[in-house]
Amino acid sequence: MSDAARALRVGRIPYINCYPVYGAVDRRIVPLGAELVDGVPTALNQQMADGTLDVSVVSAVEYARDWERYLLLPDLAISCDGAVRSVMLFSRVPAEQLGGQQVLVSRSSMTSVHLLELLFENVWKTKPVFVAGDAEASDLRDDGSSSIVARLVIGDAALMLGTGAIASPYEHVNDLGLEWKKWTGLPFVFAVWVAQRTVDTQQALAVHASLIESRNWGLKHLDVLAAQAHENTGVPPAACSEYLSGLDYGLSYPHLGGLTEFYRRLTLAGKVAPGRLAFLSAA
Repeated sequence: MSDAARALRVGRIPYINCYPVYGAVDRRIVPLGAELVDGVPTALNQQMADGTLDVSVVSAVEYARDWERYLLLPDLAISCDGAVRSVMLFSRVPAEQLGGQQVLVSRSSMTSVHLLELLFENVWKTKPVFVAGDAEASDLRDDGSSSIVARLVIGDAALMLGTGAIASPYEHVNDLGLEWKKWTGLPFVFAVWVAQRTVDTQQALAVHASLIESRNWGLKHLDVLAAQAHENTGVPPAACSEYLSGLDYGLSYPHLGGLTEFYRRLTLAGKVAPGRLAFLSAA
């Protein structure tokens, strides 16, 4: 069967921050015409890199790492302009005092780890020892978590820890979206949607149109999605509503400015090679 004939495989992060994009698809309000595949950001990044997914939400860093492989889907991203509430550094001491100490970083997100590294180098001006670890909600409930001095937590687990849905042993909390905003004055783009350049253009455009339609429905029904988020995480409904309404799911000029500034800083730091933004187009 040719690529053009088969249904596309489309990646989805199961965190509640993706509810506004996939909510109408999940409810069969908007047909997708593709197979949904769930995974944490790093898993979806790897599947896109391996070519086993056709279209997916990926970490912003994954696009920068291999931009010649991908096309960005226009007007679709997960961004914040200030506090993000779900990408957090939890610590027993202020971030500035973590030099030489171990900081557990989530294995689930490349973008968050790279942003944390930039903040330590340029804002907090200290050099901890980064140790990869697991930081999903089930990991945070383990008794052993209290012995860790600092940890980067993302997604639902960060929201649960930050709102008290999971008891936190940490006295200091840094919201990475807010720290980036204070440092640069710009929004921050954590995730983007991309298509493989090899995928049939018309199929990719159809998936993109469905995701935009579903996103537009989701933004009009954040109360429904916040109730679903509360049910699935135990985070208070008001906090779920504040969280979802505080995120941006488009890719405006200001957000593109934040994205390119992040890429510029990563390039200067030698973490990614120079690249370009290339978008899926009907032309």
